[in-house]
Amino acid sequence: MFRYSLQRIFLAIVTTVIILSLTFFLVKLQPFPATVGNTDAQIAYYSHQVSLGYVLEFSTAQTNLGEPLYSAVDGFGASHFYYQKPIFDQFLVWVNGLFHGSWGLSSKISPNVDAMKLIIGTSWTDSRLLTTVKVNIWPAVISVPLGLALGIWAALKKNKLTDHIISTLVMVFISVPSFITINFLLLLFSYEWGWFPSQWPSVTAPLSTRILGYFIPTLSLSFGSICGYCRFTRAELTEVMSSDYLLLARTKGLTRSQAITRHALKNAMVPILPSILSEIIGLLGGSMILESLYGIPGAGRLYIDSINQNDYNVLMADMSLYTLIGLLSGVFLDLSYGFIDPRIRMGAKK
Repeated sequence: MFRYSLQRIFLAIVTTVIILSLTFFLVKLQPFPATVGNTDAQIAYYSHQVSLGYVLEFSTAQTNLGEPLYSAVDGFGASHFYYQKPIFDQFLVWVNGLFHGSWGLSSKISPNVDAMKLIIGTSWTDSRLLTTVKVNIWPAVISVPLGLALGIWAALKKNKLTDHIISTLVMVFISVPSFITINFLLLLFSYEWGWFPSQWPSVTAPLSTRILGYFIPTLSLSFGSICGYCRFTRAELTEVMSSDYLLLARTKGLTRSQAITRHALKNAMVPILPSILSEIIGLLGGSMILESLYGIPGAGRLYIDSINQNDYNVLMADMSLYTLIGLLSGVFLDLSYGFIDPRIRMGAKK
């Protein structure tokens, strides 16, 4: 098990390096991100890119380097010509910066601000990542118990009216994307009835308003998760309840409720619990569109904004964070099988 764990962690690291390297080259094939502002601000931006190692600066035009990224004359009459370095040289600079804790500077969203600081923030109040986590915690807290309860109820009432009603509702709600759900909730609860805010409240809003602001994103993210847990739990528990060992338990004198509680639920939870971990982590990526629609200043919205505004350094930092979370969650998910059920030991001796 220990050897398997090391192998999975090593593969996750290698996969992360490959994904980020390919992403970097694909991003750098796009036009170099220009900044905004007056001449002094632009010169300051490109001069900092020179210090970071992404841009070359000359006092005269260079015919062998193509068109300059930017050229201007400062207040002292000095000319500045900035040229982009070759992509592979930029990649080496970027990798070296990672080892020194630098992810590059934002060019559009927050000019000259470190890209990773835009995500993790400088304090608890301005952390976009923490905002995304807070938005996604409540759907997980609500959807896990409700989804499991409905799935167990449907399995115990298999092929009866209750099972048919639950299964039909599950198929309806699981087919509706979260961004469709949030638009319906906004129309009904915000614009029609006025019960909840139509946009994510600011940090200066009253506490009651900030609490009400969680309702619409929590509900819109919970529907799909509840349906997924319900369908998976019903399928697993139904299969376990029809197994031979459960029939043997009944013939030994256990009641139906005892057999289900002691044996069926315990064994059905083996594949269900890892799926819960995977679903919770998946919510972080699934809230990107929702954050943009509801105006939530989270890491998901920042990812969309960085794409729309061609802020490549922020895009790389955000993508790196999501890639690392996804791959580490996959490792943790694989290892969790062995801890949940000791009979499952990867790499164990025969």
